[in-house]
Amino acid sequence: MTLKQMPMRRTLLWIGLTLALVACNRAPPAPITPGPASTPAAAWSDIEAAARGQEVFFNAWAGDERVNAFIAWASAELAQHYGVKLTHVKTQDTAEAIARILAEKAAGRVDDGSVDLLWINGENFAALKANAMLFGPFVERLPIAPMIDFAGQPSFSSDFTIPVEGLEAPWGLSLFVFTHDAARLADPPRDFPALLAWAKANPGRFTYPAPPNFTGSSFLKQAMLAIGPADLDYARPPDEDGFARASAALFDYLDALHPVLWRKGATFPQSGPAQRQLLADGEVDLTMSFNPSEAASAVALGQLPASVATYGFRSGSLTNAHFLAIPANARAKEAALVAINFLLSPEAQARKADIRFWGDASALDLDKLSGPDRALFDALGENGNLARWEGFEPALSEPHPDWMERIERAWAERYAR
Repeated sequence: MTLKQMPMRRTLLWIGLTLALVACNRAPPAPITPGPASTPAAAWSDIEAAARGQEVFFNAWAGDERVNAFIAWASAELAQHYGVKLTHVKTQDTAEAIARILAEKAAGRVDDGSVDLLWINGENFAALKANAMLFGPFVERLPIAPMIDFAGQPSFSSDFTIPVEGLEAPWGLSLFVFTHDAARLADPPRDFPALLAWAKANPGRFTYPAPPNFTGSSFLKQAMLAIGPADLDYARPPDEDGFARASAALFDYLDALHPVLWRKGATFPQSGPAQRQLLADGEVDLTMSFNPSEAASAVALGQLPASVATYGFRSGSLTNAHFLAIPANARAKEAALVAINFLLSPEAQARKADIRFWGDASALDLDKLSGPDRALFDALGENGNLARWEGFEPALSEPHPDWMERIERAWAERYAR
């Protein structure tokens, strides 16, 4: 696959405004309205009753088999205990789903959309919020809401600087890290100047996924924050001068880096898992991830050797949250609410935190859990991901989504062939 064949998020969003999809035959359920935390318990029972027999089309990234297996497990649990059918609509880029939702809005499909549930954050959340295509606020209505760690995780309330306002439910946390095979690279580079010097001394032993893949885009963001002018406010949309200064510093760095990348920068891996495979095959010595537990999980599954280690750059590690949201025109809103509440349950969150199944950080405040619920996490021991989140300070906040949209477009114009 050439870089020119790779879809770009912004292109997909514009396409979404012009496409008209064929309407489905299924009748929409009775409408529901969100309610505050004080909503009577009976109201949730009514939602569960209405959800039985509904099918939820869950549009979620499918680039990792562990994630796909977890969603398949959750689907079986929802069918057994709640009578809800969860269908995983596998995407390689969430912008694919965003494009469909916006196309449906343009076509007047206000209550029979094709997407019932989304795994989402960042610019995709910002696009739907700006277009009034998010159902809610709904988060406080979830029975599990009091257990979510809003106090300890500011990123649960502000998604890439955009206020969440109950329009998406936190599902987990992400932290940008690097992974190396200590048997081949005992002392890896620990900042961006050192990475460039090491890559020049070891040509062909490093690369990164091509944007708009979120791992590759995150590498660009982390580099921009470390290399770009320190006086810029990255929490605000860039003005022309600020973007010109930040992008000039970033692209000067990439211009020097690309000639010494794997395959001389003529091509790039398509995803984080694809780059991880390059490390496993011995083609590169360094990879990256937005999950500090990914390497340990890959070792446990036999995908990487036991000699791999994960670390962060001295300048800090980019961190964010990922969420679950319901489009405003979803057909199965009740079942989507039930699915979200289950996916945030201690049972599901503990399984998600287990490196044998995924290794993604929990969205719950474990100090609020007791009895059997807390025991689920305590039982993880070394299979849990909690200890692997230590030692990556300082945490770097995500820039405003407009930064990444502009960087991705400029990257494609400059480097796509």
